[in-house]
Amino acid sequence: MSISHLCDICVPFECLEASQQNVKSTRSKVTPERLALLVLSALLAAAVVALCVTSECAQFSDFKKRFFPVMFFFFNIFKGDPCSKCEEGWEHHGGKCYYFSTNKSSWTKSRDDCRAKGGDLVKIDSREEQEFLRKKVRRIMKDHEDKFWIGLTDSAEQGRWLWVDGSPLNESLSYWKDTEPDNWGEDDCVMMGDKGDRYQKSWSDTSCKVSRRSICEKPAKQLD
Repeated sequence: MSISHLCDICVPFECLEASQQNVKSTRSKVTPERLALLVLSALLAAAVVALCVTSECAQFSDFKKRFFPVMFFFFNIFKGDPCSKCEEGWEHHGGKCYYFSTNKSSWTKSRDDCRAKGGDLVKIDSREEQEFLRKKVRRIMKDHEDKFWIGLTDSAEQGRWLWVDGSPLNESLSYWKDTEPDNWGEDDCVMMGDKGDRYQKSWSDTSCKVSRRSICEKPAKQLD
């Protein structure tokens, strides 16, 4: 029996790998009960692999149908969807895929580029997501001015900040730097990033015409 056939029948290791990454990113929220469930899932996965290695995998197709729903139940207890994947060049986190552009362009052009990739400029829905993006951006920034567009603007009405999906900014989930937004001139679009920043507040408004890198976002694809 070929290795590829064996992998088709046995446990989806992508799920295990994604689950490990997801647990690491949400370590502070992992309870002993959830950890025990993850360990149990891993042991069950190992048992199935051992059965597949020592016997004909085809004999376990019925077991697979019964086993996988249980596995997915345990995986889905953790935040996000671990059994999902992203295209090459995108980064998976919390059931979403993120693309950090290398080229710089205006806010509008950046949004067009994100849409062409099947997503949109990122909408930040939680403190955890903000922290993930802040740390990632800080690592890849080349200098203090190397900031990234996010999907937030008040171009329709001054002072009324809307995400690209039309939803208003939740002030309890806003991460403006001190003295921001300053609403100076045509500062209608929001960028994030500060090379030396170690705090969550990393947003600032600027002209939408300024060239910046950007963060695209789209849902992760379910593994087959």
